[in-house]
Amino acid sequence: MRLGVLDIGSNTVHLLVMDAHRGARPLPAYSHKVELRLAEHMEDGERLSEHGAARLRELVEEALRLAEDKGVEDLMAFATSAVREAVNGEEVLAGINSATDVDVQVLSGQDEARLTFLAVRRWFGWSSGRLLVLDIGGGSLEIASGIDEQPDVAVSLPLGAGRLTRDCFTADPPPVEEVRALRRHVRAEIARVVGDVARYGQADHAVATSKTFRQLARIAGAAPSSEGNGVRRVLRHTDLVEWTDRLARMDARERAGLPGVSDGRAPQLPAGAIVADATMDLFGVGELEVCPWALREGVILRRLDAMPER
Repeated sequence: MRLGVLDIGSNTVHLLVMDAHRGARPLPAYSHKVELRLAEHMEDGERLSEHGAARLRELVEEALRLAEDKGVEDLMAFATSAVREAVNGEEVLAGINSATDVDVQVLSGQDEARLTFLAVRRWFGWSSGRLLVLDIGGGSLEIASGIDEQPDVAVSLPLGAGRLTRDCFTADPPPVEEVRALRRHVRAEIARVVGDVARYGQADHAVATSKTFRQLARIAGAAPSSEGNGVRRVLRHTDLVEWTDRLARMDARERAGLPGVSDGRAPQLPAGAIVADATMDLFGVGELEVCPWALREGVILRRLDAMPER
């Protein structure tokens, strides 16, 4: 069965098509994404502009056409923090639903953490024991821990790389005092939830997902994406500490010249590194393994689990 998932995130609108059957490993068949940066289309920081809403509708219509071209039988669409926090988010999605007949579901931050955790568990399996899963998105940071397919604890914090860059930095490279202020803020926010997560026990396997972690691992020496998903990729905290300082002193053009860093993500990488560094430090994680599966795969796996057996 060919399934499609449309992810309306803070940075991109991403259509992923996979060939999937219950009990079998989903295989990617097609991927299409466009950088929209919905957070930059907010008026007064809380309302999605008419232009942003119109552009989002265009991209959903485009994704629907592509899904039809690729033979998708079941399309699932969801939106995350940017739409979730917009005061007119439900109104915008209602208009898209009426025009395209695509029912876009808004995921809560905890839903994001739980579905990402499910994808990571299925990728690494039961032998990983207790998992700690970290995901830095454009608008939020998700943290989940557990020994089963559902985490014991799932937390979402407003510490996304795009959000922090927009709200906390006034220049590129950011001034030293702004970097320090952001570092204090991020560590204070994460410290509040460390106890809630740690009380369930020490993780046997710490895992990272998301573009931010993948780019940080790549510039720290991990294998490029061209070598495939089967290659083990890790991010060591000692390497991250060094790169966090270096990235804050570079401008976006210099960062974009680093291995694996895209032009669109380069501006927000310093903030992402600050969040990654703080999370690894406060949770006592010396090394993270990067998982190629994340939220989109979790949505597909949940859909497969709900399908009746043939």
